[in-house]
Amino acid sequence: MSTVPEPATVPSSSGAALSTGARASAQDAIRILGAIRTRGPLVHCMTNIVVAGFTANVLLAVGASPAMVENSEESAEFARVADAVLVNLGTLSPDKVTAMRAAVAAAERAGTPWILDPVAVGALGYRTRFAAELVTQGPAVVRGNASEILSLAGAAGAAGRGVDSTTTSVDALERAAELARRVGTTVAVSGAVDYLSDGTQVLEVHSGHPMMTRVTGVGCALGALVAACCAVESSPLIAAGAATTILTVAGEVAAAASAGPGSFAVSLLDALDGLDAPTLRTHVG
Repeated sequence: MSTVPEPATVPSSSGAALSTGARASAQDAIRILGAIRTRGPLVHCMTNIVVAGFTANVLLAVGASPAMVENSEESAEFARVADAVLVNLGTLSPDKVTAMRAAVAAAERAGTPWILDPVAVGALGYRTRFAAELVTQGPAVVRGNASEILSLAGAAGAAGRGVDSTTTSVDALERAAELARRVGTTVAVSGAVDYLSDGTQVLEVHSGHPMMTRVTGVGCALGALVAACCAVESSPLIAAGAATTILTVAGEVAAAASAGPGSFAVSLLDALDGLDAPTLRTHVG
């Protein structure tokens, strides 16, 4: 059962009521992290070549089982047996696009939750068109930075600088909620404050540390962690909030033990491995 508090509601410009003001629950993060460690969900990661190793290590650190199967001959077969699927658009190729389409279709048929991470959408036309196609295919969660989410939602002039956002997460909140309502998904916008919406409710995550932006792959690893949480939690909104809380609290712990980006990357894995209920409660409040 979710421990999300009952938030207030405010109207959006579209006229729909949008619940706002609730913070993601430490108790949900504790419960879901425990379920991952108990069940060890198999997460099929179709991700980019820059971050594959780090992503796998993040999943291993929380107790999930990663698999990086992304060729077009095997992707559908593996998606059918995985507990969750990550589709990260970071480094696309024609074969990978074919493989992703096949994996998404197989996941849908199997009722397996899959996560879309629209890396650099808006900045490049090919991936922007592909992401627009995928977002209508039933992702449980769409996770990206503010520029990526705004571009995917159809906002003009929102493209980031490559993989970097040029706007803030709060600026993308209303469009994220509209996108969530339109395609029936949960949208997670990463930033100094993370905002997550299913189109009606909004959760906020205020933990985290600037060092998380100085290591390649932290955001992409979050997409994989969202997938792991969706494998053990029926509410994509609660799952995404828990994943974001788990990673950002670990980021705070790791930053306190690090001298710079290099040691931070290692410390983040250690912090995830050692993350416990008292630490989550202390950092979330």
